Amino acid sequence: MPESMPPVLTTSRLRLRPLAADDGPALYSIFSDEEVVRYWSRSAWTDMAQADEMLAAAMRDYADGSGLRYGIVLSATEELIGVASLFAFNRDNRRCEIGYVLGSRHWGQGYASEALVPVLDHAFGPLGMNRIEADIDPQNIASGRVLEKLAFRREGYMPERWFVHGEYADTAFYGLLRRYWDERLLSRSSAVAAG
Repeated sequence: MPESMPPVLTTSRLRLRPLAADDGPALYSIFSDEEVVRYWSRSAWTDMAQADEMLAAAMRDYADGSGLRYGIVLSATEELIGVASLFAFNRDNRRCEIGYVLGSRHWGQGYASEALVPVLDHAFGPLGMNRIEADIDPQNIASGRVLEKLAFRREGYMPERWFVHGEYADTAFYGLLRRYWDERLLSRSSAVAAG
């Protein structure tokens, strides 16, 4: 659905920008970490060529509008610490999916939810989405907390949907409607005004 490179988005600590050719080593560092991919539907990367494949796929997605992958960068150091993606756009129904990953050294610092706020604002604003979906392993409690903090609602469950890391893994489905997002923003504004 998008038809060009994603715009650069910023927060107080982060800059979200299109992935670039020299991001390969940082991506490899993230996706080759067994802890990072513990709840993913794929195994840890074992070859730098996999980073090149992700970058090539990101460039194709930017060119044909089928997806937006943002590199999550620390503003203070310019270090690439993760990726946030919007993909599987359904133009007729104004729907897409979201995915995100952070390097394990950066867990527990609020970066995931901070990074996703401007991505969701962009999806519901300029991209005109009405619904955003996420698919996570229900054992990934931290990821579920991130989604719920951002007003996603758990909508479904599919047992043994994936076979990865030598075992079956379940899926928990989450959905975020534009009106949930607007209600979240409204309630935050009201709390600030009352405080």
